[in-house]
Amino acid sequence: MIELNYSNMMEEVIGANGMAVNMLEGMRGRVSGLHGQFSERTLKEFAFLDLPGKDTSEIRRIAQEVRNDSDAFLVLGIGGSALGPRAILEALSPLHNLKQGPKIFIYDNVDPGTMRHILSVVDLKRTTVNVISKSGSTAETAASFMVLWDRMKTIHGNNASKRFIATTDPVSGALRKLATEEGIRTLPVDPLIGGRYSVLTPVGLLLAEVAGIESQDLLSGADQVNNACSDEDLWKNPVYLFSILLYLMATEEKRGINVMIPYADSLKYLSEWFCQLWAESLGKNGSGMTPYPSVGTTDQHSQLQLWMEGPEDKVITFIRVNDYGKDITIPRVFEKYESMSYLSGHGLSALIKAEQESTELALAKKGKPNMTISIPAIDAYHIGQLFMFFEIATAFTGLLLNINPFNQPGVEEGKKYTYGMMGRKGFEDRKQEVEAARKKKTRWKV
Repeated sequence: MIELNYSNMMEEVIGANGMAVNMLEGMRGRVSGLHGQFSERTLKEFAFLDLPGKDTSEIRRIAQEVRNDSDAFLVLGIGGSALGPRAILEALSPLHNLKQGPKIFIYDNVDPGTMRHILSVVDLKRTTVNVISKSGSTAETAASFMVLWDRMKTIHGNNASKRFIATTDPVSGALRKLATEEGIRTLPVDPLIGGRYSVLTPVGLLLAEVAGIESQDLLSGADQVNNACSDEDLWKNPVYLFSILLYLMATEEKRGINVMIPYADSLKYLSEWFCQLWAESLGKNGSGMTPYPSVGTTDQHSQLQLWMEGPEDKVITFIRVNDYGKDITIPRVFEKYESMSYLSGHGLSALIKAEQESTELALAKKGKPNMTISIPAIDAYHIGQLFMFFEIATAFTGLLLNINPFNQPGVEEGKKYTYGMMGRKGFEDRKQEVEAARKKKTRWKV
């Protein structure tokens, strides 16, 4: 089980910048009330909590078909529909395309250069495309789908639909309708589960199985976190403590920037996945906290100076890995150079752990609040734990802030302007707004 060590968040450890015990004690009643909302599923969007019990047999069956008849697997999606799958792939099968097949590509933007590069290296005769969109109306995903559909129709003719899988709403939406009419294989996403909470649905699990990662292990890890969070006692619930500490630091101490720094290259994209989850869920009505993705030890050399001596507005969360697997020993060479020879005989894992603990200590010595989440190993079970840990923490923090952690009205506004600019019916007024705004901008250019 993952472990939260929040010693360096506390006043008795780091001094005046830390949190007093009585501040946490004062939140007990509120925590108990919010816990009741979770346990009773008072919001329909709490459906993500029930994902660990879902049957994955259809996901596994389709993944086996992909492995049998495809040399490449191309995922089309954006936001949580791409960040979640990418976090799984990079954490659990790093350098995948150099080691095994089918090769996996994730196209999560509409950069034509990236699309050209992908098309230059995949053989569409042996490629399966997974289109991920609950509605089917997401402009970026729709556009990339249209490009691939046209290419596949040219190559496969009436059999083009067999090269696609649509991960979408089980009943409604443009993509569901199109998939039914064209005979495209489908996997359902519960309409109550938003994209940024969907990594443990077919959105992430199909890619996992295609890559040879056991989806059931991810779900089992998530289930373990659910069990650990069933206790409403604040001092026994690591997710609630994580949320309360960040909430109080933001609201009482004005530390609203949350740095996430895993000490493993393979967890870099999990940090980025967390940032979307945290930002899109909490940034509403003037509230919210700013997530800040990093990776150790790299960002000790690019960002640590700011954390140590910059504005007093940050909380650092480390992710520490206890077991990196098969280690590499630093050889006994350059022994006459003391500045290097002291490393001889140590494992690389010992060095990265020392770097993490040293950074943690240096920050604490300067009175900078930080905490550490330790995971036993980077495997599907513990990655599943991290996914559920952060999803529950995000939803809980949203309720603490008295906002809805499941909607994204600010994002929807931007989408409407895009629809207008691209000529979608019903959004003509948005196009007019854009044209008016362009006129105002002409004066302020150099």
